[in-house]
Amino acid sequence: MPDEVSGEAAEAYDAAEEASAFSHPPVEPDATAPYGDHPDQVIDFYAPRGPEPAEAPGTGGLAPLVVVLHGGAWRAPYDRRHITPFADFLARRGFAVANVEYRRGASGTDRTDGAGGPDTGGSGPVAGRWPETFDDVAAALDALPALVREVLPDADVRRTVITGHSAGGHLALWAAARHVLPADSPWRTDRPAPLRGVVALAPIADLRVAGELAVCGGAAVQLLGGEALFEERRPYADPALLLPTGIATTLVQGRTDIVVPRAVADAYAEAAATAGEVVGLTLLEGAGHFPLIDPSADACAVVAEEIAQLAW
Repeated sequence: MPDEVSGEAAEAYDAAEEASAFSHPPVEPDATAPYGDHPDQVIDFYAPRGPEPAEAPGTGGLAPLVVVLHGGAWRAPYDRRHITPFADFLARRGFAVANVEYRRGASGTDRTDGAGGPDTGGSGPVAGRWPETFDDVAAALDALPALVREVLPDADVRRTVITGHSAGGHLALWAAARHVLPADSPWRTDRPAPLRGVVALAPIADLRVAGELAVCGGAAVQLLGGEALFEERRPYADPALLLPTGIATTLVQGRTDIVVPRAVADAYAEAAATAGEVVGLTLLEGAGHFPLIDPSADACAVVAEEIAQLAW
């Protein structure tokens, strides 16, 4: 997409990019393992299919592990299936991959705001569940090392990189920041996660800015239970408030993204700088929101390279 395009033309480009990203058939995993009792508490595993990282000197023949957190505005209609071609793309480049599912928002008619009242999402699918979405991501990451040793012996958990797209990018940043959560948070850990880094793809990285821009139909506000609870819950959920992490972090952003605009990534990078942490920001010319996870797009190869730079 040309960077100067806007309005209806930009929407048409975005639709075409989305159609391309979603045109690939789902790729079945090599194994699936539960990390809890709920049907959505599962992780799909993809064994490395390419030679490059696994055969690097000093790796013992093991491949770096990439944890993938899918996007979809934390809403139930969007599950991990749509990102399986991206997971397979990474596996074919020599990475071991763990594609995490988690609980997302239900319909507005059967969800509450977490305080006993009706959710503000209306009759359609709303964004996320509080606290279940965060419960699941925390539980999945905690369970992952043991699961990998059991079902994916070709993976090296010592070289783990988390990546996520859009809402999944938010969750990836959040998962890497659990050690700086407020002391009373049930998700807080007593030390940083043993990660090589985070590569967040067009992430909803600053919930305040995303809310102000009404990103994904106000998904950031819905995620935290509505306007009445938004500021109260932000310290427990907003990556822009959970800095510095001390973990290498790169954001990858399409310059023409109209789904999660660059302003959201910029706000996170500025918050990191204020906190004394340098965060990489890779801007891709002529790319919008969806090429970052589209195996047929050049942007996807850039993403794989950003992951490789941290994983090695």
